[in-house]
Amino acid sequence: MDAQRFKVSANVGSAGRLTIDLSALRANYLRLCATVAPARAAAVVKANAYGLDVARVAPVLDAAGCRDFFVAQYGEALELKPHVSAEARIYVLNGLLPGFEGDCATRGIVPVLNSLEQVENWNELAKARGQKLPALLQFDTGMSRLGLSMEEAVLLAHQPSLLDGVDVLYIMSHLASADEAESPQNAAQAAAMREFAELFPDHQLCFANSGGIFLGSDLHGALVRPGIALYGGRPTDVIDTPMQPVVSLDVPVVQTRTVPAGTLVGYSGAYVAKAERRLATLSVGYADGLPRSLSDRGAVSCDGVRLPIVGRVSMDSLIVDISDLPAGRLKLGDHVEVIGPHQSLEDLAADAGTISYEILTGLGRRFQRRYR
Repeated sequence: MDAQRFKVSANVGSAGRLTIDLSALRANYLRLCATVAPARAAAVVKANAYGLDVARVAPVLDAAGCRDFFVAQYGEALELKPHVSAEARIYVLNGLLPGFEGDCATRGIVPVLNSLEQVENWNELAKARGQKLPALLQFDTGMSRLGLSMEEAVLLAHQPSLLDGVDVLYIMSHLASADEAESPQNAAQAAAMREFAELFPDHQLCFANSGGIFLGSDLHGALVRPGIALYGGRPTDVIDTPMQPVVSLDVPVVQTRTVPAGTLVGYSGAYVAKAERRLATLSVGYADGLPRSLSDRGAVSCDGVRLPIVGRVSMDSLIVDISDLPAGRLKLGDHVEVIGPHQSLEDLAADAGTISYEILTGLGRRFQRRYR
C-alpha cells in the first residue's frame, strides 16, 4: 500500500476495507461551487459527515474554501468546531433545545430557528446580552417537518420586535422531493418559499439541497446546502451521476464450498439450491450496515461478475453464489466488491429497497477505513 496515497485506520483484521477518496470529495465540492456560482456552497456534515468521519472530511472541505457547515444537532456542532477554520460558520439545522442557548452564543455557533419558541428564546438571550445574535429562520414550505408556518411568519414580519436581537443571516426551507425532478411538490414548495421571501425581502435565501442544485438557479438563493452529492451519491433522477464516487467497499471471503441440489442455505433454510452450486461466505453482515433486506436480492462483484446473495444476511456474514466464476478463483482471504466500479452506492441501496443515505450512514465501525 502506498503510504503517500492512503491513511489507514488501525482496525486490523476487520470485516472489510472501506476506502474514502478525499480527493473525490474535494472535487465534488468544487464542482458544486462552480455549478451554483455566484451563490455559495455550504457543506452538510451531519451524522459524522454521513458516516465518513467528520474529523477527516471537514478539514478537506475547509481547505477547499468551504466556510459554511451544517449539522443536525448541537452536539455535532461542538464536535465539528475544532476541525474547521475560525472564520467558518456552523449552523444547527434542528435548532436548540432549551438551556443550550447561552453556550451556543458563547461559542459562536448559529442556530436555525424553527419555531416561535426557539425565536423567543434566542431573542431574549440576545436582549439580555445587549447584542445581536446570528441565526437562520426556517419556514415550512410543505414538508411538515421543521419550520415556521405562514401564520407564524406573518406574525414575525408584522411584529419586528420579536426579532430585535436576531441577526437573520438567511431565510431557508427544505425541499422534500428534489431528487425527483418532475415532482409537482418542487414547484409548490418554490412558490411557497417566494411567499415567505416577500415577507422578509431584506434577507438572503438558503433553499437548495443536493437535488435542488440541479433543478435550476432560481432555487439556489445565496447559499446552497449539498449533502449526499458531496459524498458521491446521485442527487437527482434525471441526469447521469455528476459526482465522483467517494466510497468503495470490499470484503473478505472466509469460506468456500460446493453444495449439491436441495441444500438449504442460511437461516431458516430460506434458500434451497436448485442444482449443484459453489458458494462463498463473506465476513460482513447487517451489523456492518448491509441490510437484511438484501437477502436473496442483493449481490457483490468479482472481476465484473455479479455474485448474488443467497439466503438471509446474517449479523456477521452472508453467502453469495460464485458458480459463475472459474473454479478456484476465490479462496480464503480474497476480497470481493460491495461498492465500487461494478456496483454503485445507489445500486446497492436499490437492491436493499432503501436509499443511498441509509447505506452510507450505516456502514459499520468494524471496517478498516482507508483515507486516500
